[in-house]
Amino acid sequence: MRPQQTSEPIDDRYVDVLRAIGLKFGADHVGIAPAGVMQRARDSLIVRKQAGLADSMQFTYRNPIRSTDPNAAVKGAQAMVVAARSYVLSEPDRPAGAIGSVARYAWVDHYEPLRIALKAIVERLRSDGFKAVAFADDNSVVDREAAWLAGLGWFGKNANILLPGSGSFFVLGSVITTAPLPVATAPVADGCGSCQRCIDGCPTAAIVAPGVVDAGRCLAWLLQRPGVFPRQFRAALGDRIYGCDECQIVCPPTVRFERKTSVNESKHIQAWVPLLDMLEASDDALIDSYGRWYLADRNPMWLRRNALIALGNVGDGTDVRVGAVLQRYLVDSEPMLRAHAVWAAAQLGCHHMLAFTDTDPIVIDELVAAAS
Repeated sequence: MRPQQTSEPIDDRYVDVLRAIGLKFGADHVGIAPAGVMQRARDSLIVRKQAGLADSMQFTYRNPIRSTDPNAAVKGAQAMVVAARSYVLSEPDRPAGAIGSVARYAWVDHYEPLRIALKAIVERLRSDGFKAVAFADDNSVVDREAAWLAGLGWFGKNANILLPGSGSFFVLGSVITTAPLPVATAPVADGCGSCQRCIDGCPTAAIVAPGVVDAGRCLAWLLQRPGVFPRQFRAALGDRIYGCDECQIVCPPTVRFERKTSVNESKHIQAWVPLLDMLEASDDALIDSYGRWYLADRNPMWLRRNALIALGNVGDGTDVRVGAVLQRYLVDSEPMLRAHAVWAAAQLGCHHMLAFTDTDPIVIDELVAAAS
């Protein structure tokens, strides 16, 4: 089938061809959304940013007008082919010792196979004479709104898209195209009802209203944000190093099905991180091991900051190696790391390590708090 460029919508048979291509190359669900302005998402981004709920987060908050207009990304766009790929994998056993946890979406790079599926759809559309550009984990498009418009799922109270029968453990991406594809005619009905387990289960009460997350309280964002990690949320962080799954793992529609883990994936799963190894590693080693994660300014200092907090929550203050790591960071050249090492040492009952002298304000603040 090779449809000619036309302003009339293409029939569902062509959509079935695109869907089959997406599923063949790694997507689990494919739907079609209109390429008009996503006004609902635009209004929400603007209002929440003005209310301070974006904290310092940028991404689609940076330019809501552009991120909610598919035509800004692809001139003449008429539809979006939206794909979802599950990131449910068999959970590896937790190793012994001081271990940090990683959110499921970051265990392996799930965006790479999703991009392969999107690229295959792009190639078919272009071969048929249409413009088509793929976007995944990209601030050019609000992917959750696109998925909702494509009829893939509904917005849960945790602000994630929930797919019927499968829940929210999915990464999303879109192909914006000039092809006049028939779009979803009705959104998926809300499946949350009166349930609010995600709201009640959030460790920092970051879900301030159904579907509304205060980024300044969200552990997933705070782990990525540069600067001092808010002291009031450090204990709640627990062993987390990157991301937070709590509002999803308490959600009943998020079915605990398991996709078979491929040999290639199983070799690279990073569900758990040895905290002491991370804190002892060089900059180059950290970038090599964890560089596919988002790091502000590509600076491994933020990984070390997170690891120090997690160590303060799950470490053993009587362990010789733990003590040596704390001593190292208490005299680190970076005040940011000294400050969080002070907190970790105090949490582990190692106040004898604290000299209570420093010239940097953020370290002094931590020393004062540790002494109180």
